[in-house]
Amino acid sequence: MYITINHLEPDYLRPGKNLVLRKDRSNQYDDEAVMVLDGSTRIGYVANSACTAARGTCSAGRLYDRIGDESSCRVLFVMEECAIAETPAADPELSRGNPASSAA
Repeated sequence: MYITINHLEPDYLRPGKNLVLRKDRSNQYDDEAVMVLDGSTRIGYVANSACTAARGTCSAGRLYDRIGDESSCRVLFVMEECAIAETPAADPELSRGNPASSAA
């Protein structure tokens, strides 16, 4: 699954960099916000609108229900205003509210 990362500092990212995706449950602007972190440093968000998500990538809203509280991604391409990353295929059981089933 591919995602668009809207980030604050484009020079910070490079292809091959592994990052953490974490649901931002306290985001007052977007109920389905997914933060992108390098360790504990927030570097951006997964795009969640047709205007900001690159064509062919999954929006944060589609990703939100398919991941647990946290997941991972790997940066593939870095452009001037965004990056494209790949995240493992999401577990459909998580969208049913059964995160324990993915631990089997």
